[in-house]
Amino acid sequence: MRDNARFFSICLVVALAFSGAWVALGRGGNAAYGISFADVAAARGLHFTGVASHTSLKYLIETMGSGVALFDYDGDGRLDVFLVNGATLGDPAPKGFIPRKTDSASWNRLFHQKPDGSFEDVTERAGLQGTGYGMGVAVGDFDNDGFEDLYVTAYGGNKLYHNNGNGTFTDVTAESGTGGGGWSTSAAWVDLDNDGLLDLVVLRYMDWDFSDIYCGEHIEGMRAYCHPDTFPAIAPLVFHNDGHGHFTEVAKRLGLGKPAKGLGITIADYDRDGRVDLFFANDSMVEYLYHNKGDGTFEEVGLLSGVAVDDNGQTFAGMGVDFADYDNDGHPDLMVVNLANQKYALYHNDRDGSFTYASQPMGIARASLLHSGWGFRFLDVDNDGWKDLLIAQGHDLDTIEKTSPQLRYREPMMMLHNSGKTFEDVSAQSGAVFKEAWVGRGLATGDFDNDGRIDAVVTTNGGPAHLLHNETVSANHWLLLNLIGHKSNRDAIGAVVSVATGGLTQFATVTTASSYLTSSDKRVHFGLGAQATPARVEIRWPSGIKQKLNDVKPDQILTVDEPAQ
Repeated sequence: MRDNARFFSICLVVALAFSGAWVALGRGGNAAYGISFADVAAARGLHFTGVASHTSLKYLIETMGSGVALFDYDGDGRLDVFLVNGATLGDPAPKGFIPRKTDSASWNRLFHQKPDGSFEDVTERAGLQGTGYGMGVAVGDFDNDGFEDLYVTAYGGNKLYHNNGNGTFTDVTAESGTGGGGWSTSAAWVDLDNDGLLDLVVLRYMDWDFSDIYCGEHIEGMRAYCHPDTFPAIAPLVFHNDGHGHFTEVAKRLGLGKPAKGLGITIADYDRDGRVDLFFANDSMVEYLYHNKGDGTFEEVGLLSGVAVDDNGQTFAGMGVDFADYDNDGHPDLMVVNLANQKYALYHNDRDGSFTYASQPMGIARASLLHSGWGFRFLDVDNDGWKDLLIAQGHDLDTIEKTSPQLRYREPMMMLHNSGKTFEDVSAQSGAVFKEAWVGRGLATGDFDNDGRIDAVVTTNGGPAHLLHNETVSANHWLLLNLIGHKSNRDAIGAVVSVATGGLTQFATVTTASSYLTSSDKRVHFGLGAQATPARVEIRWPSGIKQKLNDVKPDQILTVDEPAQ
C-alpha cells in the first residue's frame, strides 16, 4: 500500500497543472451540474468516532480504517447504518497480542433510522458490540428468512451474526464454521454455485502480527509504517453455504485459494456467460480476476484479461474496487483506486473477455494522480443515466507530507461527473464536504431517505463517520428496484438488471459488495434522465430465470419478486 516514488519533480507537477488547465479550457471549464452533498451526520444523530490507536511503533493495522454497511435490518423500508470499529492497541503490544474491545468507545455500532429520518444507537439491544480490531462488513440473508444478516471481519476473529427478526442478532460463528483466522478485510456474499444459498468470500490482507519491525523513511530516524512487501501474502477464505446454518471452507477446492493481499472485492458477470465472476483488489501485487468456469470452479485470468497491472505493466496498491457499466454498452467495466503517484485504474470492458486500461482517455489519470483513494462507488448522482464516481481519499502514511510535500495525508472527497464521454472533476462545485480534508477510508452508498437520490456514508481513520445527503437539484427521473429471489437467493445477489428508457439502456448487478471494507444497499438504482417515459425492465435472475416488465413508471421504489418457472 505504498507508492514507490516518494518525490515528484517540480517539472512534472507544473506540467500536470498546465495540462489540466488546458483541458479544462478546451472543454469550456467545469460545467455547473448542480451536484451537491451535505454532511448531515450530526443533525441526524449519527455520532461515531473510529478508534485507530496510533502508536509509536507504527503497526500497519493502524492505517487501515474500518468499514460501514447501509442496510434495512428490521424491514421497515428505511436504511440503517452499521459501523465497524477498531480497538485499543498496546504500545508496544506484547508478543502474540490479539486486540480486544476493552471499552465501549471501540464497539462496533448499529444505528436504527427512525421515521423522522434521525438515527438512534441500538448497538447493545442488537448485541453487535463486536470483538477484535474491526475491519469490514458484508450484508446478506444467508438463510433466506427475509432478514439481513451480518458478517464482520477483524484482526482477532471474524463474526457471523444471524438476524433474529426482532431487532436482535445472535453470534452464530462457531456453529456455522465461518470464523477463520488471520487478518481479514473485505468480504462478499454471493451464490457461487446457484443453489439458492449465499456463499461467503472473505479476503485476508497478509500474514502479519504485532512483531516489532522497524521500517525507516527517507528522513533519518523517522519511523514509518512498513511496506506490504515486508509481509507474505495469504489465501482468502471461501465458505460454501451447506444449508441449515452451516458452512464449509472450500477456497482451494474452487480454485480461489491463491495467496493474495486482498483489500477490496466486487462481483459481476463480466463476460455475460450467465455466471458470476469475482475480482480481488490486491495491495502492491497483481490484481486477481476470477472467471467462473461453470463447473463449480474458478480460474484466475487477471493478466490474461488485462486487469492485473496498470498501463505501464506495474503493480499498484489496489484498495477500493467496483464493477459497473459506466458507458452503457451492456458490459460491466472495472475500476480500482490506489495511492498517490499511481493513478486510479479504470478498465474498459472490450466485450471479448478482455479489458483496456482507460484511465488516461477518460480523464481519471489526470484527476487522480496526486490523490489516494479507498472506498468508492459508481453511482448516478444526478439521475442523468450515466454513472458518476464518488471517492473517499486520504494517504496511508501520516508522515507523507514530510517526505513528499506535494501530497497530503488528509484529503477532501472527490466527485467525478460522467458526461457520457469522459469523467470531469466537479468536486469544487459539489458542496462544502468536498473542501474538508479527511483521512477517508470506507464508503457505502444507498438512498437513505428514499427520495430517488443516492446518498453515502463515509468512515475516516481515527475520526468521525460522515453521512452525505445528496442534495443535487435535478428534474431528472429515477427508478429504485428491490429484487426478492425465490428460486434464487432471497437477496437476488448476482442478478443482472437492464432498464431501457428514452433511447438509453443501462445495466447493473445486484450486490452488496464493492468499495473498501463496506456493504452498500442491495437495491439497484437507475437515473432515467429528463423524460418521464415508462421504462422497460429486464432481469436475469441467478437461477437463470428471465423476467420482463413493461411500462414501468418512473420515480418509484418497485419491489420485484422472482417468478416461478
